[in-house]
Amino acid sequence: MTTALIVIDVQQSFAHRPYFEPAEVPTYLAAQNRLIAGFEAAGLPVVRVFHVQPDPTGADPFSLESGLVRPLDGLRDFSAALTVHKARHSALIGSGLDVWLTQQGVRRLVISGIRTEQCCETTTRHASDLGWDVIYVPEATLTFTMQHPDGTPLTPAQIRARTAAVLAGRFAQVLDVDAALRAVTPEDVAVA
Repeated sequence: MTTALIVIDVQQSFAHRPYFEPAEVPTYLAAQNRLIAGFEAAGLPVVRVFHVQPDPTGADPFSLESGLVRPLDGLRDFSAALTVHKARHSALIGSGLDVWLTQQGVRRLVISGIRTEQCCETTTRHASDLGWDVIYVPEATLTFTMQHPDGTPLTPAQIRARTAAVLAGRFAQVLDVDAALRAVTPEDVAVA
């Protein structure tokens, strides 16, 4: 089964949002970079997805004109098999990604990136509903503190745990980086 790693919205734009919390970035990047390295070692495709919002003034950090729609500092440099731009939560809407995956014979996706509960979760659900076999890797996703309606905080760890719980067994296999790489790479490929 052909498998592709989808690296969603790992872009410098987020560092320019008021909710950005840099404390968890190093741990996230270590996991994300290990996942990318494992796919590269196995010769499997890695797809880069950027979220882009129209704003000709460049004031929106997600606009191409801002100059911030580029890899997040610290992300491993990799040669993407495909780079797409999206304007919706799901990477499969309006980006052409679904067409490319089908043309390449990709039947399994490994989902990673930013934000855990938003674009990563939405893409996972959408891909599953479209018939792809999906592996979701919570430790290779990043998010930021949110608030419940009553104002109490919802931490990134709580968000990752909730997202894993609602996806597991319904929309995806939920695996850590090492288990995901074991599931998709040939036994003779050394995983970094």
